[in-house]
Amino acid sequence: MSLSFRQSDILEIAKQKGRVSVEDLADRFNVTVQTIRRDLSELSDSGKLERVHGGAVLRSGVSNIGYEDRRGLNEEAKTRIAKRCAADIPDGASVFMNIGTSTEAVARQLQAHKDLMVVTNNMNVANILVANPRCEIVVAGGVLRRSDGGLIGNLTVSTIRQFKFDFAIIGCSALDTEGDLLDFDFQEVNVSQTILSQARQAFLVADSSKFHRTAPARITSLSKIHTFYTDAPLPGDLVNHCRDWKTRIVVCS
Repeated sequence: MSLSFRQSDILEIAKQKGRVSVEDLADRFNVTVQTIRRDLSELSDSGKLERVHGGAVLRSGVSNIGYEDRRGLNEEAKTRIAKRCAADIPDGASVFMNIGTSTEAVARQLQAHKDLMVVTNNMNVANILVANPRCEIVVAGGVLRRSDGGLIGNLTVSTIRQFKFDFAIIGCSALDTEGDLLDFDFQEVNVSQTILSQARQAFLVADSSKFHRTAPARITSLSKIHTFYTDAPLPGDLVNHCRDWKTRIVVCS
């Protein structure tokens, strides 16, 4: 399929924000909603986007979006989420941060924190925190995943089990309507589950684009998360579930 200039722009907006709406696109391009619906249908038919009520989202599947595309996805929302999460991390804390562009955003907001110990299986997080001289950095060993700088495998899990963290800051690839955190790599899921078992408090950082995606491997439930930082109200009954689970929701809008 050959994309029109408008359809190419729509696809680029979807990559940046994770979701596009018919009304917003019609206003942006000064065309009718029928024209936008036709564009979204054609993009859906070609496998570029997935239609949802009122718009479209990036298509989900059994493989993740490429790392460079994820870095630019919902960047402003990730920054707001990261600032709020970092504000809840006190000086002198021990923190684990896992693989993902959202946790990397939090690392950028920890540059002024003092006397931190950060353990991570994310080479990008380690490189970001090098700029903070008051932060001790421990890199969990393992097999390097070149696509995103992540370290995974049995050696990573073994290293993590040597610690007990004040806080675990994790991301996920998707969040389903039942409140389950999902990911694509089974080895990464094993690492994330070990992180959570070794932490006194678990913080989830995930923007609202994760509400519209799916992935095949389950990490845990929101019921096991102490605080969830996101940029939009949770869909469906998740707010009520989180209230029952005593999971704190912080909307960074």
